[in-house]
Amino acid sequence: MVGANLLGPEPTLLAADSAVVDALAAGQDPALIAREHPASPLVWATLADEAHSDGREIEAYAFARVGYHRGLDALRKSGWRGAGPVPWSHEPNRGVLRALHALRRSAAAIGEADEVDRLTEFLNGADPTAIAAIETTE
Repeated sequence: MVGANLLGPEPTLLAADSAVVDALAAGQDPALIAREHPASPLVWATLADEAHSDGREIEAYAFARVGYHRGLDALRKSGWRGAGPVPWSHEPNRGVLRALHALRRSAAAIGEADEVDRLTEFLNGADPTAIAAIETTE
């Protein structure tokens, strides 16, 4: 095929989630932001991070699970076909990657080892630098 990428799928680059980024930067309550922007994986990842920080692991898991599904929706809407790069360096991708990481962390906290392995593989396949990048910002 002419023009085919022999190295694999092109990276998925999500559109900016500016309204959510701006609202979070302004210090608005993430729960209120989620009501206005329920499709945003970033806001669900933020809620998961807050619940985790407060020791509310079941809530963190639930928020992260929603973020994971919203992230898959966003990726598919942008042409992702279930595999391929989702670079951390593209800032709009960070909400999805943070939601995946939050779900991985919460799965570990509740002893769901198979899910941790699956999400580790998913994150490493999306961007091998993502886990370290997220963990240095926590």
